[in-house]
Amino acid sequence: MINKKIEVISKGMPSYPELLAEIKDPPQKLYYIGDINILKKRCAAIVGSRNTNQYGRSTAVEIAMKLATYDVAVVSGMARGIDTCAHRGALKAGGKTVAVLGCGVDICYPKENSNLKKELEEKGLILSEYPPGTEPMPYYFPQRNRIISGLSELTAVIQARNNSGSLITAELAAEQGREVCAVPGNIDSQYSLGSNKLIKDGAVPIINAGTVPELMGLDVISEEAAQKLLSDTEMLVFSMLTERGEMTVDEICFALKKPPAYVNSIITVMELKGTVFTALGKIFIAKA
Repeated sequence: MINKKIEVISKGMPSYPELLAEIKDPPQKLYYIGDINILKKRCAAIVGSRNTNQYGRSTAVEIAMKLATYDVAVVSGMARGIDTCAHRGALKAGGKTVAVLGCGVDICYPKENSNLKKELEEKGLILSEYPPGTEPMPYYFPQRNRIISGLSELTAVIQARNNSGSLITAELAAEQGREVCAVPGNIDSQYSLGSNKLIKDGAVPIINAGTVPELMGLDVISEEAAQKLLSDTEMLVFSMLTERGEMTVDEICFALKKPPAYVNSIITVMELKGTVFTALGKIFIAKA
């Protein structure tokens, strides 16, 4: 133990993550602050550009919340933009999240994420292959990206410009034999040039937040799991969806004898809780 907070694990130790050990150049040591047992969970990476827009930020939060609801740990790099939203989304859903840094774990970069770093230290995990006190350097970040993808079964790219570092993470994930998926965006948007190119090159398009857990082979959320998350009215809607498979808002309004505004508010809450998702104007039970 280096100090009261920072600890270290080495390759070959029982706590060293198995998936990471499989890559061609795994780090020999990992310094960390937080709960190292999070790495025993199934992990998925969410990455994207530092410079993003509201569409990218809200999508990152939504996908992270969805994964956290199903007890999948969200891995990212604590950079501003998409990374920050991914960590925030997982924490918002009460899930676990891992930040892999391009500096020592005792250093906050960017400084604006000091509050997030404290929360991750208490509720998640901060990791780095660089010793404490190591200042961030530009060439450290591409190198650490192999750890982000190496820890994860799947890497989801939310938004990426042509020169985005998240494209390096996606490329590394593909080389490591992991699933790569990306959120499609407007063809005239600078924020989506890289992610659209990934889809052209074979990445799976993310058509809704449920796509990501589905790619991990997870099943439809169970009624028992739903009961722990939902209110009585929400559970009634869930039961109707279980019976019918899919419903429109109008059909739910008719069944509940409630106006659209009331039903839409219920569906929104259920989406945030990760129990349903909407697509093509219909509502479906989410995949776990």
